[in-house]
Amino acid sequence: MAFSTAAGYGNLPNGNFSPIIYSKKVQNAFRKTSICEDITNSDYFGEIANFGDTVRIIKEPEITVKEYSRGTVVTPQDLDDEDFTLVIDKANYFAFKIDDIEEAHSHVNFESLASDRAGYRLRDQYDQDVLGYLTGFKQSAMHGSPNTVRVVGDKAGTDPVSTAAANGLLATMLVARDSFVGGGASTDSISTHPDNSTGEATPLQVLNRMARLLDQQNVDRDGRWVVIDPVFAEQLNDENSKLLSNDFAGGQNAGDVLRNGRVVSGMVRGFRVYLSNNLPSVGTGPATVDTNGSAVHYGAIVGGHDSAVATASQIEKVETYRDNDSFADIVRGMHLYGRKVLRPEALVRAHYNIAA
Repeated sequence: MAFSTAAGYGNLPNGNFSPIIYSKKVQNAFRKTSICEDITNSDYFGEIANFGDTVRIIKEPEITVKEYSRGTVVTPQDLDDEDFTLVIDKANYFAFKIDDIEEAHSHVNFESLASDRAGYRLRDQYDQDVLGYLTGFKQSAMHGSPNTVRVVGDKAGTDPVSTAAANGLLATMLVARDSFVGGGASTDSISTHPDNSTGEATPLQVLNRMARLLDQQNVDRDGRWVVIDPVFAEQLNDENSKLLSNDFAGGQNAGDVLRNGRVVSGMVRGFRVYLSNNLPSVGTGPATVDTNGSAVHYGAIVGGHDSAVATASQIEKVETYRDNDSFADIVRGMHLYGRKVLRPEALVRAHYNIAA
């Protein structure tokens, strides 16, 4: 009984005539925004019928240009018809039970609420996996907390050559401490500070370097994006409060800024900017202060071009059926998807931590 009672008042002491009224409004858990559909190429989706299906993507053939002199015999070039294979080789599922008695006694539709949450969790796990893939990390599998991304230190292989192997990332497209500090190691993160008073670079300098690397690979400027985490976003705002403000950014679709995690309608250093809590982090993450960079505590951000990565995704089936062993309905669903790096030269990553 929430209402206070005067000393010595003994009428109806248990408060049973003042029952607790439970609100019919159920507070939904905060949703992290899914962004992978906005930054990957899903043009090759095709038909996905079964786990393990593949989508074949034809590579653009390379053309050789030769010098011509009068009388030169022109020899036509044979074109290659190489292709990529996007394999639909990942599947996640959910299944939950709705008891008949509990459903009858409940004043909310828990099947609808749980189904909505299940769909979100599938999409969230998909985002974590794809963003980890793009940054060269294997994300932890199926973690329970919707607000924590834990990373297993299992880095994907990188290639120091101009062409990455299957699902590879170019080592030359990583912005690390050696990008700003003479003698710095590529295994160490960049120590960033908004005014560079104690750090090795400002957040904008990191974005500038990422943009330069894409320029040097002749990556189109139209269609570039970058995904940052809240720590990097805070530093960007501290460096220049106008950067992520729609009052100053202008650009198109200003009224649709927060769609799919995009945080500003304009561009920052040529990038569409997205904010995500699903980016990988190492150790205790980028908020761990280390003025000289760190190899054990840092965050990863990633930028690229819309054509860099292909994804194919589908929730194959959601179904409800009766449980044979109880009076209940079981709802289950499955998500099939695959992802493939098509243009490793159009992906750039950066490892950073904050400076004191």
